[in-house]
Amino acid sequence: MQRTTFAELPCSIARTLDVIGEPWTPLILRDVWVGMTRFERIRSDLGISTKVLTQRLGWLVANGVLVRRQYSERPPRYEYVLTEKGAELCDVLLVMRTWGDKWLAGENGPPVLHRHRTCGSLCHAELHCSECGERINIGDVELLSGPGAVT
Repeated sequence: MQRTTFAELPCSIARTLDVIGEPWTPLILRDVWVGMTRFERIRSDLGISTKVLTQRLGWLVANGVLVRRQYSERPPRYEYVLTEKGAELCDVLLVMRTWGDKWLAGENGPPVLHRHRTCGSLCHAELHCSECGERINIGDVELLSGPGAVT
C-alpha cells in the first residue's frame, strides 16, 4: 500500500508528519534516543517486524534524522545514531510525553520520569516564547502568513 505524502503541503505540521507520522517512527526514535541503536535491539524492544523496521529506519536515514554507522566489519553490522535534526525531533517527543503523562498515564502515574542533567530535578517539557521566555500554549499564539505561505 502506498503511503500518502504530505511533503509538498505548505504546512510545517504536515511536513513533519510526512517524516514521523507513521506510528512506529516516534517509538523507533525514542529507542535510539535512549541508547538502543542496533537493529535487533530496536526490533526486540518494539516487537516490530523486520520488514517494517527496515523500511522505517531507511526512511529516517533518507530524511536525515538518523545516520547508519558501521560498528563491525566481520560480519558487517550497523547501528543508528541521531543526527542534529533527529535530536531536535526528539524534543517533540518530550512534549508528547508531557501530554501523555497528564492525560493518559492512569492511576499509577507516568511510566518514565525525566531528570534534568543541569539542575538534577525531575522535569517535564514546557513550551516557552523564544523572545520573552514566557510560557505559551495554543491560546497565546496568533497565526500570520510566513514567507513560505502559498498565496
